[in-house]
Amino acid sequence: MTPKDQKHFRMLDLLQHEPALSQRELAARMKVSLGSVNYCLSGLVEKGHVRVKNFRDSENRKSYLYVLTPSGIRKRSALLAAFLKRRTLEYQALEAEIARLSGELESASDRPS
Repeated sequence: MTPKDQKHFRMLDLLQHEPALSQRELAARMKVSLGSVNYCLSGLVEKGHVRVKNFRDSENRKSYLYVLTPSGIRKRSALLAAFLKRRTLEYQALEAEIARLSGELESASDRPS
């Protein structure tokens, strides 16, 4: 998964659960710049993965809802599958390394000083 895919997944995941997040809130949650969020979001809208809807919030300001389209939901699912596959491989490699190092430690402690 490329860094761009990771950013898209994170944004799609946040918007699926909280479509009323502002771009500023997205930037804070994703720990990226506001400009980066705007660029990424524009790309997702252009590809048809996110639809933007206007609404008025409780303070009578114009706000937006960022709604995942069916293609956006499919894209998020595909990115999630790739993310889980990569993390599972990393976990298995880490488990193997822990087992190897634990074996070395046991061998070293069994030897007389």
